[in-house]
Amino acid sequence: MESLKQILAKYNLSLKKAFGQNFLSDEELLKDIVEKAGVTKDDIVMEIGCGAGALTRHLASKAKKVVGYEIDTRLKPILSDMLAEYNNVEIVFSDVMKVSLEQIEKKLGGEYILVANLPYYITTPIIMRFLENAKNIKGMVIMVQEEVAYRLASKNSTSDYGAITVAINLRGEAEVIINVGREKFTPPPNVDSAVVKITIDKNKFAGVDLKKVREVVRIAFSSRRKMLVNNLMNGYRIDRQKAEQVLIKAGLPLTIRGENLSAEDFVNLSQVINEKD
Repeated sequence: MESLKQILAKYNLSLKKAFGQNFLSDEELLKDIVEKAGVTKDDIVMEIGCGAGALTRHLASKAKKVVGYEIDTRLKPILSDMLAEYNNVEIVFSDVMKVSLEQIEKKLGGEYILVANLPYYITTPIIMRFLENAKNIKGMVIMVQEEVAYRLASKNSTSDYGAITVAINLRGEAEVIINVGREKFTPPPNVDSAVVKITIDKNKFAGVDLKKVREVVRIAFSSRRKMLVNNLMNGYRIDRQKAEQVLIKAGLPLTIRGENLSAEDFVNLSQVINEKD
């Protein structure tokens, strides 16, 4: 089996910074990612950013089916070469953010795990899109910048905790499963990375209007340093007395900040705010 460096040299391919191209080339690490992702022969996997196919072929060796989305059409011959021995892989050369979720999920044909080595600039948009709108996703295993990884898996009342953490906790939970040094990539990026596993629980907060909860979250983090009472006043255009009444009814201290609230607290607060008088 040819190495990534050999294949890149064979096709004389130069990597594009515009696409955030830093390819993994450590075979043991790739195996570890697939193993810790829990991919089995019963699983359908969606991969975003197939690159040269190093992770794709490990996924294909374990999964029932792999559908990959890759934006760089220059990689067609490389991916064809790398994946030649697998008949359970389909690569779609398209910008995944410009393909409708309905079309994506129709092609996948059932529940799926999203696996990706995401370019850092597109991490949040992709995570949020699939978290909030995908119907058949059951989990994500994503490699991101190390500091982002710890933000995704952080706990409330910590400096890393933010709106995206709450968004994950409304649908499931996240954990950092592998730390990846920058030297594992070709070319090496300027920062270390980590792999985060997000497990989706479709029954978590069943029956709750998550759209309304997300609005509360957005308002709570609109001015992170301000107390929640002030953000509620500004976000909902209410006076201080009304904002304080909301917090009291939700069982929250008047001096609390958004970063102190758990996902459960946000759900409860949303229900209080949206109660019919």
